[in-house]
Amino acid sequence: MRIHDSLTGAVLLLLSLAVLWHIQSFPPAAGQLYGPALFPGLIAGGLAIASLVLAWQGLRSGLPLVALGAGLRSPRHVAGLLAALAGMVFYILCVDALGFIVCSVLVLLATQWALGVRPLLALGVAVVATLFIHACFYKLLRVPLPWGWLQPIAW
Repeated sequence: MRIHDSLTGAVLLLLSLAVLWHIQSFPPAAGQLYGPALFPGLIAGGLAIASLVLAWQGLRSGLPLVALGAGLRSPRHVAGLLAALAGMVFYILCVDALGFIVCSVLVLLATQWALGVRPLLALGVAVVATLFIHACFYKLLRVPLPWGWLQPIAW
């Protein structure tokens, strides 16, 4: 799917204007000519200029506002997209009850299945990826992930 550059430029311009409006509430620094709003303001100003250029070039191109790519014409790709979106909703709704490990394995399996990965390979990738992600978050970053059904064997 291709979104027209003028639409992207307009969204980025709105974002930069929102940042510029928000930084007006930043308090000035005592005894200095510049305060905490300087760098966000410079970045937002640069983004505004770049987004205007992007929008102008997009308007000059004459392309349609939205063009569907080949990926959205393929049933397998659409199924993969829907599986990923459904997986996110499932994870949000069920992670507290089922736990991270169970939800992650199920979501990865469903997404890979929808994309046509062989079942045994999908199971292996889902389990290894889940355990690796869990180890990184739980042990290295010390982010508590919900255990759910696996609470009795939590390590």
